[in-house]
Amino acid sequence: MASAELQGKYQKLAQEYSKLRAQNQVLKKGVVDEQANSAALKEQLKMKDQSLRKLQQEMDSLTFRNLQLAKRVELLQDELALSEPRGKKNKKSGESSSQLSQEQKTVFDEDLQKKIEENERLHIQFFEADEQHKHVEAELRSRLATLETEAAQHQAVVDGLTRKYMETIEKLQNDKAKLEVKSQTLEKEAKECRLRTEECQLQLKNLHEDLSGRLEESLSIINEKVPFNDTKYSQYNALNVPLHNRRHQLKMRDIAGQALAFVQDLVTALLNFHTYTEQRIQIFPVDSAIDTISPLNQKFSQYLHENASYVRPLEEGMLHLFESITEDTVTVLETTVKLKTFSEHLTSYICFLRKILPYQLKSLEEECESSLCTSALRARNLELSQDMKKMTAVFEKLQTYIALLALPSTEPDGLLRTNYSSVLTNVGAALHGFHDIMKDISKHYSQKATIEHELPTATQKLITTNDCILSSVVALTNGAGKIASFFSNNLDYFIASLSYGPKAASGFISPLSAECMLQYKKKAAAYMKSLRKPLLESVPYEEALANRRILLSSTESREGLAQQVQQSLEKISKLEQEKEHWMLEAQLAKIKLEKENQRIADKLKNTSSGQLVGLAQENAAVSNAAGQDEATAKAVSEPIQSTSLVPDVESREDLIKNHYMARIVELTSQLQLADSKSVHFYAECRALSKRLALAEKSKEALTEEMKLASQNISRLQDELTTTKRSYEDQLSMMSDHLCSMNETLSKQREEIDTLKMSSKGNSKKNKSR
Repeated sequence: MASAELQGKYQKLAQEYSKLRAQNQVLKKGVVDEQANSAALKEQLKMKDQSLRKLQQEMDSLTFRNLQLAKRVELLQDELALSEPRGKKNKKSGESSSQLSQEQKTVFDEDLQKKIEENERLHIQFFEADEQHKHVEAELRSRLATLETEAAQHQAVVDGLTRKYMETIEKLQNDKAKLEVKSQTLEKEAKECRLRTEECQLQLKNLHEDLSGRLEESLSIINEKVPFNDTKYSQYNALNVPLHNRRHQLKMRDIAGQALAFVQDLVTALLNFHTYTEQRIQIFPVDSAIDTISPLNQKFSQYLHENASYVRPLEEGMLHLFESITEDTVTVLETTVKLKTFSEHLTSYICFLRKILPYQLKSLEEECESSLCTSALRARNLELSQDMKKMTAVFEKLQTYIALLALPSTEPDGLLRTNYSSVLTNVGAALHGFHDIMKDISKHYSQKATIEHELPTATQKLITTNDCILSSVVALTNGAGKIASFFSNNLDYFIASLSYGPKAASGFISPLSAECMLQYKKKAAAYMKSLRKPLLESVPYEEALANRRILLSSTESREGLAQQVQQSLEKISKLEQEKEHWMLEAQLAKIKLEKENQRIADKLKNTSSGQLVGLAQENAAVSNAAGQDEATAKAVSEPIQSTSLVPDVESREDLIKNHYMARIVELTSQLQLADSKSVHFYAECRALSKRLALAEKSKEALTEEMKLASQNISRLQDELTTTKRSYEDQLSMMSDHLCSMNETLSKQREEIDTLKMSSKGNSKKNKSR
């Protein structure tokens, strides 16, 4: 199964890899096409640049030509200006020449006009070509930028995809390797499982053969020994005592205790509700202290005064039911006889509710007809009348289901066991309905109380009574909610545990058989209790045997024991003498130790004072040496000052001093380096010595382990040889036994043949006779 899942996963990854590879090829093709388009656009841009350069060259040549023509026009205009005064002087003589000059002028003007027009046209063409070239260049540059960005994006996508593909390839390769390793392990496990299945099949076969043999044996014993099978018939099987489940009994008692507490709260709330309702009737709408109330309310008050005789039995019935559930009984619906009593008490309370319901409705109608009742109060009274009807109906429904649950302990045919779960579910639904109705009553009564408190004729007595009724209704609502949630939480447990059925039987258990079963259970418990009597304290058998041996040995060897006692006394006296001797030795050693400690202390004091004296002498010597050095320095400085004419001596001394100072510094640094190296080498040597000691210890341990291993190997070899020899001996013995058996069989066959021959001969003789 795991290999198939891994193969499917690998196939999915391969498909994804193929899809990504195809997408990569498409993207590569797109990138190549974009690169080709960008190269073509670059070529077009180069061509446009070349054409622009040619046009610029032509423009430069035209501008140069225009300049030349402008200069020529200026020259011609100058010549014309010079020729005009001459023409005035020589009008007559120069008429012919003026005509010629006029013709030349017209020719030049036309030529100039043509050149100007051509120049203007070229300027326009050049401007248009320049604008077009700039526009094309801008478009091409923007397109080139977009293409470059797209190419960069495509390249980034391609790089990311290649990276992703490489990662997926590496991941797939790793997964492949893991899957291969896993497949190998799974193959090994499969082989092991096959071997195990084969072994299990062999074991199963052996067990089947063994169990079939035991079954045949047990069936033969049952057929021969057992007079009848009491589990075959339900009426006999119902008398069998079931297994005692103490945890179930404790759980049921705990649940019954919780239910008793909830029922007690509910009974208290009901008592308060009916009592305060009776007080309210005496107060509103007519106060009995001022005026007489109506006959209807008088009768209603009389009935409400009897509420305790109907409500208190509910608590008593639940208490009896709780007391009937003990650790020694079997608590199922067939054995809970006290549930019938609780059902009867609940029936009597419902009869009480039915009796007071019409009076309650009429009392509310009378309140509505009074002059003090407003429209809002009338609406609340109508809602309360509907709620009271619903509450009575819910109690009737609950009593019906509880009466059904009480039937198995009295009339087993009244309720099928298959309907237990549905009845319990309906009880839970009825409890939830009771809780919902009590919430509605609480809401409507609180609204009614607030409206009545706002009335101008509302007395403090009415307000207090309404508050008490409202608190009792709230307590009823809370108690109903607790009971409903409690029953819903334990519903599954009730369904699973409240029906007892004997093994291998589907019939009903009658109350009589359940009672007999409980009696048998008590008898069995009493018998088991009688068997579990505490045994008298006695000496264990092994200890008694040991004491007997000691006693026999002591009586037989009394003289030996006396000798042993005498010897032990002598040893004790010797040991006491040695003890006194060693005590004296210890005291002497202690005295010697104290003297030695005193001597060492005195010596230490002397050495410390001597060290102080030596230090003082050293300090004095050092001070003397310093004084001598200062004197020599002064003596040296004085001749230097006095003989300032000798600079070579001073320079030589400085050189010597510097040389020795440098040498001292070098030697001190070498000394420090040597000290540090020596400390380092010492630490290394210490660590190596520790490692050497540990290695020697480990070597000794390994040698001991090797010795033990060699001993174990030799022992195992000896055992192997002995087992081989024993197996060979057994095989030889078995072969000998087989040979002897074959010989005996052959002898028996020969005897049988001889007997057959003799019998044939005897038969022939008898026939001849």
